Amino acid sequence: MKDFKLRDFILITIGILLVAFSLEYFYIPARIAAGGVTGIAIILNSFIPALPVGAIILVLNLILFATAFLTIGGGFGAKTIYASYGLSLIMWAMEAVLKPQALTDDLFINAAVGTIIVAIGMAMVFNSGASTGGTDILAKILNRYFHLDIGKSLLIVDFIVGLGGIMTFGIRIGLYAMLCIVVNGTLIDRLIDGLNTSKELMVISRNEEEIIRFIIKDLDRSCTVLTGYGGYTGEGTSVLYVVLNWREYIRLREYIREIDPRAFISVNDVHEVLGEGFKDLR
Repeated sequence: MKDFKLRDFILITIGILLVAFSLEYFYIPARIAAGGVTGIAIILNSFIPALPVGAIILVLNLILFATAFLTIGGGFGAKTIYASYGLSLIMWAMEAVLKPQALTDDLFINAAVGTIIVAIGMAMVFNSGASTGGTDILAKILNRYFHLDIGKSLLIVDFIVGLGGIMTFGIRIGLYAMLCIVVNGTLIDRLIDGLNTSKELMVISRNEEEIIRFIIKDLDRSCTVLTGYGGYTGEGTSVLYVVLNWREYIRLREYIREIDPRAFISVNDVHEVLGEGFKDLR
């Protein structure tokens, strides 16, 4: 629990709220069983309408966590437990109080908009070091006993859920669910990359001392000074290497533009930075 920071709590909460909203107003009314425990719950709800999807998810997660604890041990982490049970409880409350209805009857819009919102929410949850449990647990069990990669295990589980959707709701809705499964996984990866993107800079300037002071005092960062020489002139030069977030990069770029318009700056996108000032290496 000591690693469960307030920022993580807020981001996970917003993430599961987005996922719950998308499921209740897009996926469930359209009967899109796009993999995972939610997909299983949507299928079961079609056979037992009296049971809310949120309640089914809660029961399934309880069973899965108990099974995983007995077969592969604990170690889920407070974040994953909070995210998984938080999602099911929020959905249960929404179904009991708000009585969600479909916002549109168009199957394509339900699939497309639902997938985008789910991907944004899940990316926030995953980026905070949590997951919503569910099929992640099944994948870990398959990995433990059948030595399958986690990624392949997840794909197998979601594919089986998708087949269940085809057999329950028909080929048209089932194929939309399959498409949502594929697009959702890809979109989550892209969103996580975007959330973690930093800027890697190499700067060559005659005013390197002023730039170093600006980086340290104004941006509260540090940099590495590399020694080199010009291939054309043969003169010695210093190359500043620094990694900054997007806002810091804009400030540094504007500062360099003011003091040395002839400076040379190389900029690359970095999708993950580990260490002091960024994500904890542990």
